[in-house]
Amino acid sequence: MSLTIGIASVTVVAMTLTVLIKPYAQIKNLKIGLYWVVCLIGAVLMLATNRLSISSAISGITADTSVNPIKILLLFLSMTLLSVYLGDAGFFDYLANRIFLKTKGGKLKLFLVLYAVVSILTVFTSNDVIILTFTPPICIFAKKAKISPIPFLLGEFVAANTWSMAFIIGNPTNVYLAGSAGISFLEYFSVMFLPTIVGGITSLAVLLVLFMKDLKSPVPENREFDKSQTHGTVKHLAPLVVALVHLFVCIFLLAISDFIKVEMWIICVLLALSLTVFDLIYDITVEKTVIPVVRSLRKEPYELIPFVLSMFIIVLAWKENGVTDLISSFIVSGENKDAISVGFLSAFSANFLNNIPMSVLFESIIGGKSLPALYGAVIGSNIGAFITPVGALAGIMWNKILVRYGVKLSFAKFVLYGVAVAIPTLTTTLLTLFLVL
Repeated sequence: MSLTIGIASVTVVAMTLTVLIKPYAQIKNLKIGLYWVVCLIGAVLMLATNRLSISSAISGITADTSVNPIKILLLFLSMTLLSVYLGDAGFFDYLANRIFLKTKGGKLKLFLVLYAVVSILTVFTSNDVIILTFTPPICIFAKKAKISPIPFLLGEFVAANTWSMAFIIGNPTNVYLAGSAGISFLEYFSVMFLPTIVGGITSLAVLLVLFMKDLKSPVPENREFDKSQTHGTVKHLAPLVVALVHLFVCIFLLAISDFIKVEMWIICVLLALSLTVFDLIYDITVEKTVIPVVRSLRKEPYELIPFVLSMFIIVLAWKENGVTDLISSFIVSGENKDAISVGFLSAFSANFLNNIPMSVLFESIIGGKSLPALYGAVIGSNIGAFITPVGALAGIMWNKILVRYGVKLSFAKFVLYGVAVAIPTLTTTLLTLFLVL
């Protein structure tokens, strides 16, 4: 057991360091982040030292169960692809551009409108996609308007990682944790609907307290905004309409998946394939090229595949060697209070492990013993993402964008704001979940 814990601990520490230091390998024009390489090495060591047999690893990864990591990856990557096609059709850029150009009444109104739009879009798409899409226009607008981008960037980041709790598809951690207990789309929504609203209101209230002084200050009169830099127009209406139809059909079918007896990952994969085929035909016949589809496919977060599978193998090794059972005996009681204790523990654990590995670990720890604990871990995996930049992959990628646009937000300052928002949001959300359950 000690060797199993040792390999996992070293892997987690090394992964965290690679996230903070941001080293990468470069092969020609391709940059490869090393955080998932570290996890892959950890998984290989578990197999090489016989902490987990290769046959057990293959059986765990390919098992026909709700926690099959391949199914979960297919579901998340398919939903991400639907959102990517929407983004490439100009949908998110157009919305962002309209917000910045048409919002009148100063920074406070802009902040509130941006928070609302990001929240609504996150519910129906994915927190990662919304964060990556809206961050560049915010940076550009703030620079042109000569105002601080920090309130708007943090508002966007917090909104996306709070409202992603509403639907099971909002975050891969939701999919993994809820799927492990066989929770349906509607069952999940019925439980998480009210806690998400309370969490959203709390996070917005705290953000307003933190930034009200800045948001009440006037926007400089010489504000200008270059439309061309945000690509805020819809160039081709047909791909946009078809992508929106696919998204809404997908959400509808996910909502009734329990009644039609079709697994959620199958629905998402089929609709992503359908939209890919349409875009391919459209680009060949209208654009006379396949480059747009190839460009969209390249935007998928493929590093999630080795990252999730490696962490899954490490957790399987922990489970096989009795580590997760030992931890479970200390933190899972089978009572409703598990929602609060596990919620806080998972939120802070996400900032040592990252929220995806944390979810894999906590699913194994909970092991069907406590539904309140599972929902608590879902909340922790989402809200924990804005405590530090390490808490979620979205945070890692978000920080890279800020560096690219010259926005200065230190690790310490992020943590200061993150903790200030996360603690009250986590508290009210978990207390609401406790009452709902």
